[in-house]
Amino acid sequence: MESQERALKLFIVLSRASKVILEESNELIEQYGLNPTEFGVLELLHHKGRQPIQKIGQKILLRSGSMTYVVNQLQEKGFLKRIFCEEDKRVTYIAITEKGTELVESIFPKHVDKIEGLMSALDEKEQEDAIQLIKKLGLSVKDLS
Repeated sequence: MESQERALKLFIVLSRASKVILEESNELIEQYGLNPTEFGVLELLHHKGRQPIQKIGQKILLRSGSMTYVVNQLQEKGFLKRIFCEEDKRVTYIAITEKGTELVESIFPKHVDKIEGLMSALDEKEQEDAIQLIKKLGLSVKDLS
């Protein structure tokens, strides 16, 4: 029973910590009229360049139908554009616009500062240890499914 209780406690602690950290980090993003998913898409395109719409969904863990909705919202706001592939008509690329780039560049440094502040409860070594342990946990769960 001790093993089960420890596992449940770890699950609860990780879940609560994740919830609080996400809420705090998303506060800034929402001040700019974006939701976290929209910011994730813009940030990905800003740092990685144009991407096929399917890849964006995979990289930010979003279902296809939801991805189309987010892309449509961002396109309406003028933050990204669709580029149709000449070689393969089934592929549509999504690229960030200049307006989207300006927005990300105004948010991202503040976002990074916020994340750094949220993680500052752990010293450098503890952060490195946490990265390795949580990565190990995530990969082991992925292997089980």
